[in-house]
Amino acid sequence: MAAGARRAVYPLFQRGGPQLRIFRPNFFMLAVRPGVPQPEDTVQFRVSMEMTKLDIRNYLEKIYNVPVAAVRTRIQYGANNKRNHRNQRVKKPDYKVAYVQLGQGQTFQFPNLFPEKEQDAETRSFDDFRDKFMEKEKQKQEGDPRRGGVPDWFGL
Repeated sequence: MAAGARRAVYPLFQRGGPQLRIFRPNFFMLAVRPGVPQPEDTVQFRVSMEMTKLDIRNYLEKIYNVPVAAVRTRIQYGANNKRNHRNQRVKKPDYKVAYVQLGQGQTFQFPNLFPEKEQDAETRSFDDFRDKFMEKEKQKQEGDPRRGGVPDWFGL
């Protein structure tokens, strides 16, 4: 160590000591939009491979105060069909998927992050103008139908 650099010294943990500590779980849970329609009371999560059904239930009930009726899990195996520049197989990592059925009367609707906006008259007129212009340009590029498929650059 350099002469001017000092090492930070942290106080030891003492039971009921002066410092407050919060211990958070070392897991992640990612809410995923399901590929197939699910019942309204079921939410799909991508979770850590080490999490058990009991861990998932406790995580949601204790941290987020979400009532959980049932938890089902499955392991999704990663694709193994790509090859790298050395022609070696490259496998995507496996991951665990959890289907959480919420408590009585609870429903979950995945939020619509990008709703369709209604177009006002100005943007609608611009879109109409653009469509007409593009139609004219396509007609110019089509060529003469009497030439029987012979391109214009091939002069007769």
